[in-house]
Amino acid sequence: KRHFFLTMSEGWNDALRMRPGSPPTSGKQKRMAEDGKDDSVMVEEGSTLLRRMEICVAEAEKRSGKNAVSMQETFTVYLIETRPMDAVAEGRNPAPDSLWRRYSEFELLRNYLIVTYPYIVVPPLPEKRAEFVWHKLSADNMDPDFVERRRVGLENFLLRVASHPVLSNDKILYHFLTEVLSAGLWISPSDYLLFFVRVADRLYGVYKVHGNYGRVFSEWSAIEKEMGDGLQSAGHHMDAYAASIDDILEEEEHYADQLKEYLSYAEALRAVCRKHELAQFELEMASQDLISKKQQREELATGIVRTFSFKGMTNKLFGQEAPEQREAKLKLLEELITEGEETVKEKTVECEEHVERAWVDMQRFKEQKDKDLREALINYAVMQISMCKKGIQVWSNAKECFLKM
Repeated sequence: KRHFFLTMSEGWNDALRMRPGSPPTSGKQKRMAEDGKDDSVMVEEGSTLLRRMEICVAEAEKRSGKNAVSMQETFTVYLIETRPMDAVAEGRNPAPDSLWRRYSEFELLRNYLIVTYPYIVVPPLPEKRAEFVWHKLSADNMDPDFVERRRVGLENFLLRVASHPVLSNDKILYHFLTEVLSAGLWISPSDYLLFFVRVADRLYGVYKVHGNYGRVFSEWSAIEKEMGDGLQSAGHHMDAYAASIDDILEEEEHYADQLKEYLSYAEALRAVCRKHELAQFELEMASQDLISKKQQREELATGIVRTFSFKGMTNKLFGQEAPEQREAKLKLLEELITEGEETVKEKTVECEEHVERAWVDMQRFKEQKDKDLREALINYAVMQISMCKKGIQVWSNAKECFLKM
């Protein structure tokens, strides 16, 4: 189960749940791998992240924007600042590395830690909403006092995790603290799509303004004698520029379709993860059934019932079974145990093969995604540059018209 990454909602984040072990690169790591320890640990145990890095949640900021379904929302982001401890020890005071995280990303990190390290008591997060409100404290999530208390709680969470001997050495935690695109999957295509939608709205507004310029110049030219020709020519340039919005928006839609395609990949990624969950569940059920049958065999062979059962009570009340009956049941149990062991082996191999094959394909998919999105963003930038050059040319032409007046 440690191969799975519990996430918020989208299959991009679900993909992180499947994380098979990578080959150790050092003797220490090799011994840790042979001992069955987690391969996600970055350094040797005992050296916590908090000894190597200063961590703080410096401030909170309220932001507004449209979500993936184009609805306006207001949310709070928190500034995480980190600084290498060795620089501080040497007397240097470099500027801290910083990035912004939403509360939902902290939830994502904690869910990942819970699943990856089921044997560890993971520190809690501060409450997302004000549930227990004391006297004179507001229940509003955007209340400055509540946001400040949550900022302190989030910083305390990071400090506790970073001081834990096992959790502090996890790679995903390090990425969370230092990389804007942690593991390449923290920002989903819906975020990119939202970015394109916002830019397209602003772009449409710019062209609409130029359409108004064209109308104003044309109407103005009708009441001016000496300046009329120049104003009318400038108005024509503005009208032509505003009319080109259709072509630009069509190209915008093309890039949006590329992002929508990868947004649709989320369900395919979730399906791969669900398949592993099902295989893991079947393996656990088969293992439990095998353990139960082995316990029955031991109790039948020794006559000692380790746990309370109806069968044990009847044996005490009416005596033990005849030797022939016991031998027949033992023989049947041996056959069932043999079948169970084979089933467990098959399920184990099935789970391991699924994880390895799925991880390989997800790595391939990630490379494909990075390549396609990089190309789309570059082409989008080229389109924006072309649009800006066209705007410069329109205003240059308008300037020439004004000079001739």
